[in-house]
This record gives sequence, C-alpha cells and structure tokens, in this order.
Amino acid sequence: MLRHAIAPSVRYTKASNDVIRHPRLNSDAKILLLYVQSLPDDATFKPLGELAQKLGIKGRAYQKAKRQLVEHGYVHEWRSQADGGRWITEQLVANTSLSSEQAAHVRGTPPVPSPVAVSPSRHLPTVGVPAARTAGGYEPVEDHSDKTTPHPPSEPSAAPEPDSPAPTADPALLARAERVLLSLRHSRRELHLGVREAATLAVEAVKWLERGLSESDLRQALLAERPREGVRSAVGFLRYRLAQKLPEPRTAHRSYDPTRPRELIECQGPGDAHTFRPLLDETECTPCRLIAANAMYSAPPAPEPDHLPWRERFARINTTPTTALPGEA
Repeated sequence: MLRHAIAPSVRYTKASNDVIRHPRLNSDAKILLLYVQSLPDDATFKPLGELAQKLGIKGRAYQKAKRQLVEHGYVHEWRSQADGGRWITEQLVANTSLSSEQAAHVRGTPPVPSPVAVSPSRHLPTVGVPAARTAGGYEPVEDHSDKTTPHPPSEPSAAPEPDSPAPTADPALLARAERVLLSLRHSRRELHLGVREAATLAVEAVKWLERGLSESDLRQALLAERPREGVRSAVGFLRYRLAQKLPEPRTAHRSYDPTRPRELIECQGPGDAHTFRPLLDETECTPCRLIAANAMYSAPPAPEPDHLPWRERFARINTTPTTALPGEA
C-alpha cells in the first residue's frame, strides 16, 4: 500500500492515535469526536445531538455512537435543576478518555446555564497519560435533544421505597398509576419525575383509576392546560392537579324493577266470551274497541229527499205558496 500525506500548515486538528485506532469506537463516534474538537470556542454551546445532526448522524446511529463515547470516557454528562424548575444537561466532550473524577475536575464547581460541549484543553492543558476506563458509578442519562428517537414507556418500580407511604390500594392499580406518571416526561420534559416521586404521587393518582377512568384519561388530565409561567416543581404541580381535578365517583346504576302485569279480565264487548290483559282501566279488548269504532264511522247516510222542482224549493225557502203558471203542470 502506498501512502501520500502532506501535513497542513493551517486549519487542522490534532487527533490522538488512541482515538483513530480505537477498536471499540465505530466510525460515527470517531467522526463526531473529531468534529467537536475542530469547532471554535464560540460554537461549543450547542448540544451534542444538534452537532451530530449537522454530520448526518441521527436516530439510532447517534444513540449508538454517543453510548460508545460515554462508555469509554470521552463524553460525560451532568443533569441539574435550575431555580425555575427547568432541567439542564451539561455535556463534556474530551479528546482523551477521562474518569468520572477527572471529568468532574475539568467541569469545575459552578454549573453553566446551558448545555455545553467543550474540549478539556480550555481548562486543563494536560491530563497525563490516558488511564484505563473506569465507570465510577456513572450511569448514562437519557438525551432529549434528539427528537427522532422514540422513548420507550418507563417501567414502574417493583416496590416502593422505605420512606414512601404504605399503599392501601390495589398493587396493580398502583403500578398502572406510577407508569402513567413516569411517562409524562416523554410529552413534557418539565414533568420529569424520579422513581420515589412517582411512587408517592401514585397513591393520589390511583384514586382516578379506582373511579373508573382509564390511563389515557388520567394522562390527558395531567397534561392539559399548560401553565403560561411554566412548571417550577413537577411534584407540586402534579400533586395539586391530582387533587383539584379529581372527578366525582360514579354512582351505581339502579337495577330495573319492572311492574307486575295486570290480571286477565273478561271482555265486555260483543261476540263470544273471551279474556284480555288491560293496560289501564279499559273493559273491552283492543279488537272489540276497533270494531265498535269502525261501526260508528261506517253508519249508512240519511236518505236524501226526492227531487223537487226549483219553484217548490224556492217557495219553501221563502215560505210562500207556489202558483203554477198557465200551461204548467
């Protein structure tokens, strides 16, 4: 194999051979790490997910690359809640593998107000020989900057913490209520709850399920009517909404008690003797009443008088005697 390489004199980035030849970093992770190193200082305020989108690394490819960088100590994250209740994620991208203690030293004590991806050369010019990777109790935190990756529903805790109130409701309903509370953060990030917080609020949320509402109805009631000023405390906001919007208990339907049918009586209508069951106080059955009604309306009309000449009709009207003219009968 022939190789031709000219070292650039300007606009270049120094890359460690440990990164380029890392056997457990895929190409997306290496390109993303080198891309962050090449950015100027005024462009490092954007989150890592947004920078990855500019390189065309999205969805599962980005999640896989980020997970590899986190596992091998090249990316570190810290989550904290500001005074207004908003959650802030700080990101540190290093060109060498750092332990959790080294990353915390590079980060410094005062947290920055927005997610920042920085190179360790700004704060710590040299960190010594790259050490072996140590987890240090660090657990990767979910990244919410990537909008294309769906979040699986959060699973409720197997059992409440010791400081949680002793539940008296059905454990299955408590698990359903806790699952709904933990899933709210997927729709609104400001409603992010911890496992203990969700277990505590589930005691109040289970009252909704006990009154016949579904999980969808409970979730819709908690997410509706977003406050204009935002949510400062997710626990306080949800506790207040669970208590204030609790629906009335559903009343049990009264069983229908049909009235007892009347006894059979003898019909007073014409014809052979027969019985029927009256609805009110009638004494004849329906067929006999129909026959009587038809007979009344089908009576023969009165006979018309014989035809009279017009003179006699006129005389009867005027009550004057009629006299026949000469030559008339």
